[in-house]
Amino acid sequence: MIGVRLYLAQRLSALIMAPLMLGHLAVIIYAVQGGLDAAEILSRTRGSLSFGLFYGLLAAAASLHGAIGLRVVVHEHLKLAGRPLDVFTLATGAILLGLGLRAVMAVLG
Repeated sequence: MIGVRLYLAQRLSALIMAPLMLGHLAVIIYAVQGGLDAAEILSRTRGSLSFGLFYGLLAAAASLHGAIGLRVVVHEHLKLAGRPLDVFTLATGAILLGLGLRAVMAVLG
């Protein structure tokens, strides 16, 4: 049963992540064509709650999606299963979420 829940969670995270990634790419293309570098982009977005929420949701969806995907790879190739696989998945998700939210905090300033 947990396999079905993880499958659905990964698909849901993909549904959330896809339009956010397209938005992220559109912002990057627009900014780069305008001649902005990363420091200038960050200075313009700093303190923006809307950018913070946008990228916070993207970080959460990506960390969930990535952790579940890595769980499948580790299970298939390393034959890890049961509680150790659950701990690996949770730790991976927490680390990815922490890294993503650290970047979001830079935007929120």
